[in-house]
Amino acid sequence: MKKFFKYFKESHQELKKVVWPSREAVISSTKVVLVSTVIVAVFLGLVDFLLLKGVLFVL
Repeated sequence: MKKFFKYFKESHQELKKVVWPSREAVISSTKVVLVSTVIVAVFLGLVDFLLLKGVLFVL
C-alpha cells in the first residue's frame, strides 16, 4: 500500500514540473492537425477514386 501512495505522490510532484502550453498554442496546433487531416483525407480519397476508375477501366 505504501508503494501505491508513493506512486501518486511522485506523479503529483512530476505534474507540477510540467510546462503546459498556452491556450493559443493549443488552438494553433489543433488547427494544423485539422487542416492536415482534411488535406490527407482528400488526397487519399482522390487516389482511391482514381485507382478504382483505373481498375474498372481495365476490367
